[in-house]
Amino acid sequence: MDKDTIWLNFLNLIRGKLTSLPFDTWFKGTKLHEIDNGIARVIVPMHVHKKHLNDNYIDLIKETFNEVTGTNFVFEFILEDEVEKKKNNKMENKNIGVPYNDPIQANLNTKYIFDTFIVGESNFFAHAAAVSVAENPGKAYNPLFIYGNSGLGKTHLMHAIGNYIIKNTNKKVIYVTSEKFISDFLNLTKRDSDGTNYDYIEFFKDKYRNIDVLIIDDIQMLSGAPASQREFFHTFNELYDDNKQIIISSDRSPDDLKLLEERLVTRFNWGLKVNIYPPDYNLRMDILKKKMGNKELGKPITNDVLEYVANNFHSDVRQLEGALTRIYAYATMFNVAEINLEVAIEALKDYLNKSMSLKNDINRIQKTVAEYYKVRVEDLKANKRSANIAYPRQVAMYLSRKLTDESFVKIGMEFGGKNHSTVIHACDKIERDIRSNKEIKNIIEKLIKQIK
Repeated sequence: MDKDTIWLNFLNLIRGKLTSLPFDTWFKGTKLHEIDNGIARVIVPMHVHKKHLNDNYIDLIKETFNEVTGTNFVFEFILEDEVEKKKNNKMENKNIGVPYNDPIQANLNTKYIFDTFIVGESNFFAHAAAVSVAENPGKAYNPLFIYGNSGLGKTHLMHAIGNYIIKNTNKKVIYVTSEKFISDFLNLTKRDSDGTNYDYIEFFKDKYRNIDVLIIDDIQMLSGAPASQREFFHTFNELYDDNKQIIISSDRSPDDLKLLEERLVTRFNWGLKVNIYPPDYNLRMDILKKKMGNKELGKPITNDVLEYVANNFHSDVRQLEGALTRIYAYATMFNVAEINLEVAIEALKDYLNKSMSLKNDINRIQKTVAEYYKVRVEDLKANKRSANIAYPRQVAMYLSRKLTDESFVKIGMEFGGKNHSTVIHACDKIERDIRSNKEIKNIIEKLIKQIK
């Protein structure tokens, strides 16, 4: 159907849902200008039509238009004399709508589904919670807060929830990182050629509030953006009050997000918090076998190779995948007939050394920091709270978190059994200092170079 036929069918349908007065007043003089990248632009007679249709009829318009087209669109109401202006002043990101049943527009990776997520003891609870939310969005656990170290499957589960919901319902889903949320929020300061930012505000609200499921990754990244935190607080409230599903991930639990507003942390605790732990040996073997089955080289690989990889790469799933990919690449490059233990050891020699040099190397970081600040390593591990000891200790903790794969708990143990919250506080403090103090930033960069 062309656009005129589509709009004629739309008007005929909506006429049957309204009395003659509102139809003649608000719809009779409208026409469909274009459908472009998920946006339906409708020409209206006067400015008052824009606001009235948005405020009072937008849900009915979207529902009826979906009956005609089978697809959901974001609606933009414009005047006849604005058509040319719109051609020359298209807004950045305006093509990102959130139509029904479209993973790409929802920013979802279609490869991340529940069928490809390998379940073990370390992630069983998180997987079960994710499935429950996918089957009952807005009803089961809201919000769902998934936390754990990088590379353990948080993002996979979040995408799997979104893909399941889109496949099985007509709900609107959007996945974003915290950085993207901040970027979109900062765009609200932009102005159109007429000196207003009305269109940007409408776009932002439609993207983040006119949805059924909001999935936001790495919420800890909002810590340095207080204005964005406030906007997310209002977005959270509106979605939550409307029983819309909210799914959040972080590298730490809500109670350890010390740089976020307390009212946000309180809301994160309203729902269900689930932790994903590093994979145990059995799960690592299952992951390797699954990944191996996806390889198309056809080269035989012995079981002791998988055991070697599982025993040497245990902090996260990405390490396992990287190791297996490196082995297959090595076998292809040198055209080996069979991938045995000898081949695996040679293929992973440099990769393993590099990984291990960054891992479990807290002691070297402690020595470097102690030498720079002219204190003893023993002092960094002790309970001394004097400024000349406490600050170097915080620097060493920050660098341990930044340059190794170790958890907050593990780092705390290496510093004399400090509580994980002490490590988090240290990391947050140094991050603030780096942003506000150029001298501290230079010192940190110098220490990193020495350690590496």
